[in-house]
Amino acid sequence: MKGAVLPEKSATLILFGATGDLAHRMLFPSLYHLMCDGLLPSPFHILASGRTEMDDAAFRATIAEALATYAQAELLDDARVATFLEMIVYAAVAAGDDSQFAALAARATAFSDGPIAVYLSTPPALFAPTAQGLARAGLVLPSTRIAMEKPIGKDLASSKEVNDAIGALFPEEQIFRVDHYLGKETVQNLMALRFGNRLFEPLWNSSAIDHVQITVAETVGLEGRVSYYDGVGALKDMVQNHVLQILSIIAMEPPARMESTSVRDEKVKALRSLRPMDPETVRTHSVRGQYRDGAVKGKLIAGYAEELGKESDTETFVALKAYLDNWRWTGVPFYLRTGKCMPNRQSEILIQFKPVTHSIFRRNGYGSALEPNQLIIRLQPDENIRLCIMAKRPGLDRDGVKLQEVGLDVSLAHAFAGERRRIAYERLLLDLLEGDTTLFVRRDEVEAQWTWIDSISAGWKASDQKSVQYAAGTWGPSAGIALIERDGASWYD
Repeated sequence: MKGAVLPEKSATLILFGATGDLAHRMLFPSLYHLMCDGLLPSPFHILASGRTEMDDAAFRATIAEALATYAQAELLDDARVATFLEMIVYAAVAAGDDSQFAALAARATAFSDGPIAVYLSTPPALFAPTAQGLARAGLVLPSTRIAMEKPIGKDLASSKEVNDAIGALFPEEQIFRVDHYLGKETVQNLMALRFGNRLFEPLWNSSAIDHVQITVAETVGLEGRVSYYDGVGALKDMVQNHVLQILSIIAMEPPARMESTSVRDEKVKALRSLRPMDPETVRTHSVRGQYRDGAVKGKLIAGYAEELGKESDTETFVALKAYLDNWRWTGVPFYLRTGKCMPNRQSEILIQFKPVTHSIFRRNGYGSALEPNQLIIRLQPDENIRLCIMAKRPGLDRDGVKLQEVGLDVSLAHAFAGERRRIAYERLLLDLLEGDTTLFVRRDEVEAQWTWIDSISAGWKASDQKSVQYAAGTWGPSAGIALIERDGASWYD
């Protein structure tokens, strides 16, 4: 151990699913960027594993190609790429093949006797068998860390099965459940905005806030995820993890300190405050949609059923009206919306403040109406924070002061122009290697999320609520718009 507090860094990373799309697009480029910044331990070894048989040289060639495509161009040079590739070895391993796990263990232990980090970029069904194979090969030690990509199960019961199987081998503090949204700078900036500024926190409650909107919109359709997505749908694929993690950071109470236990304790309290839905409330508080043929940014898109090759009721869009039953948020609706084949790719949060209780700017019956303040936090594609306030328009104001809404914008890309924009996985991989679980999801968070999601799924089933079609390239079905407009508000597009 380094000192009395900080855990020892992992100098060996075993990456399962190393031949997959996520590994090539995100994980290996992120590791390469960390190496370029001098943030990886020295020496450092990556033991890549997949089901395909190939030697080290053949696998390294695929990573060289991936770096040329996905790594940041300004960091690419032949010498650094060669240094990075030398860190990588490859071992084919199939779940249940103990001889292959034993061969992998021999290579891993030859590198170092320090803590090993394991990253499971595999289908969830392989999480437990892979961990059990590692255990039989002697690689599950008190210092071994394991990271798992979402989804953790498909409902509360199956998530408990996965967590029980992994928890039988690893203590909770050594389990890193990945939600890549938590690695995004702007999501982390939500905590900086709330708890690093005196300005907002006194108003961050039901006395000042009218409602909150969270939108996570995608322009893509199935994109080769047919076998996974059908039967899962937008509620479980996006709301259960990304959207609810954002909600928990917006809604949480201030943690005592910026460390793993304090932060995650407050997040899970917020998630447990979500009011469950039932067959009656899902009718008024939820909308399911499925895209049909249309056009997104001028590109023709086939409908979901056509792309799937059969009829299906799986939703590709969901809009929800959620409430948190606690003192801070009583009576404040949280409107959640996510969908595929939307007009724009954007992840955005709107904090809608209540209007000024009395306007002093009216004279002789004339005067501009006051617009309530808004705080808009854009997470992607361009990271931005915008505060809409009322300001006086220039003029002599003989008939009364004329006001106009203006925006105070903080473009994070502009404000930190000298800083390189990082892939979310860079932060998450670095934290995994260093043993910091703050930006990973704890078991009780996962189960609190699934508890709420299961109440909606059960409500849909009991009320026989079907998906309503919407044209690709639009903001979802009209019922999704009506969900918020019935309350006198509008989606922020």
